[in-house]
Amino acid sequence: MYKYDTYDQQMVDTRVAEFRDQARRRLDGSLSEDQFKPLRLMNGLYLQLHAYMLRVAIPYGTLDSRQMHALADIADKYDRGYGHFTTRQNIQYNWIKLEDAADILADLAKVEMHAIQTSGNCIRNISSDHFAGAAADEVADPRPYAELLRQWSSFHPEFSYLPRKFKIAVIASKKDRAAMRLHDIGIRIVKRDGALGAAFYVGGGMGRTPMIAPCIREFVPLDQLVTYAEACLRVYNRHGRRDNKYKARIKILVHELGAEEYTRQVEEEFALLLEQGVEPPLAELERIKTYFEEPLFADAAADALDRSDPDFALWADRNTVPHKTAGYVSAVVSLKPPGGIPGDATAEQMRLMGDLAKDYSCDELRVMHTQNIVLPHVRTADLHTLWTALDAAGLGSPNLDTVEDIIACPGLDYCSLANARSIPVAQKIATRFADSGKTAQLGELKLKISGCINACGHHHAGHIGILGVDKKGVENYQLSLGGSEAEDVSLAKITGPGFDEDGVVDAVDTVTQVYERERRDGERFIDTYRRIGMTPFKEALYG
Repeated sequence: MYKYDTYDQQMVDTRVAEFRDQARRRLDGSLSEDQFKPLRLMNGLYLQLHAYMLRVAIPYGTLDSRQMHALADIADKYDRGYGHFTTRQNIQYNWIKLEDAADILADLAKVEMHAIQTSGNCIRNISSDHFAGAAADEVADPRPYAELLRQWSSFHPEFSYLPRKFKIAVIASKKDRAAMRLHDIGIRIVKRDGALGAAFYVGGGMGRTPMIAPCIREFVPLDQLVTYAEACLRVYNRHGRRDNKYKARIKILVHELGAEEYTRQVEEEFALLLEQGVEPPLAELERIKTYFEEPLFADAAADALDRSDPDFALWADRNTVPHKTAGYVSAVVSLKPPGGIPGDATAEQMRLMGDLAKDYSCDELRVMHTQNIVLPHVRTADLHTLWTALDAAGLGSPNLDTVEDIIACPGLDYCSLANARSIPVAQKIATRFADSGKTAQLGELKLKISGCINACGHHHAGHIGILGVDKKGVENYQLSLGGSEAEDVSLAKITGPGFDEDGVVDAVDTVTQVYERERRDGERFIDTYRRIGMTPFKEALYG
């Protein structure tokens, strides 16, 4: 993984000192909240319902054990003993005191981490495939390109105050494990005629107006990757709405201009930038790549698993995925125990995951946008020992990509923007299906819950999506079906009138009953929905 050089370290250390002075002035009253707000947001500090929340950047979701231990220490020292892993591959702390915020940033800087640009109208933490570097189906490890873009975008003077927040994802396989086309810019590293390049998708996003990004260029040479991204941003920065935040995202600009006209302007800007020679030298990309060289994998026989322990066998079947190296797998640590809060991990659990990564996964962890953790390089022979430790710590739930593996935002329990609670609904649904024993027979079923229209829980992209709304002062939950964030990307459609909290749990159960009745052999939920349409589900839900 990437290691800071002198410039990186100086950059974050300088920002810590700046923010320490800004926080001091806010605490002594020299700065009003209105004056302080843009300063704290650029350092990932939000003012939520009950306290400050700090969002820490984890670029492309990659951590080592030292960093995970530091995150655990911060949870214990400055929060309430836990952290919340998010759909942007970040971690959030929900109970931060302003007087501690600069100390937290200083502690992060000691382990090459920060909270810079995790909020505000800037280019946010760049995300990627959580199996990058381990997946057999990728044409290259996408993380060096994500790192190049991270360095380019950090403190970029032209893009520090965009019309609205901006999100970029980079993948390198046909299979999309990062919701790439639901980003402002999605980049897929591709190979054409033996050469690597990048396909650019621009104008995706969820929130109030969900849209799927169209492909505006199928191949950009890798030595022009940053230049093309800059051209995309320049056109947006020039024309994006600043008079209406609900129409300020790039998806609105691409929609209103039309993809063809937006692309024309980008190509024009791209040609101008090429003339000016703004692209970083390829030598910089090659330097970055050296930090992402494959670990020294031990010789590992691809022996069959000992399946004598049925609980372990179930977890190994559900929560491990093939690795490109024989004798290894990538193991997913579920942060979704039945009845638990999706994405939460205690300090003790974080330390354990860090230790297990050091002992069994080449000292690497990955945060998934689905709010779980990946140990990307685990020998098959070590799996039972690994699972035994995880299971003892409440981290061994065998529920990857099932109805229990729910994405949920913090909702009204924490967020000042939310209209309804997400966490209790997720807990009730996961418990209902865990208790019923139906999880296995339902197979792959991706359920996502948001507590407001901002869609931090990705409900638009759920096979089953739930959106909490305020209906005359009462929490109400809209049910949607048919979304996908994968390579078969689609947006979910609302079934009809909403439900109360218990009613939406029953409604999800009803939907799964229709699926069980109607599905054909081998069909996932999303396949059955696309084949039979909405009508059978609506009839079951509303009569």
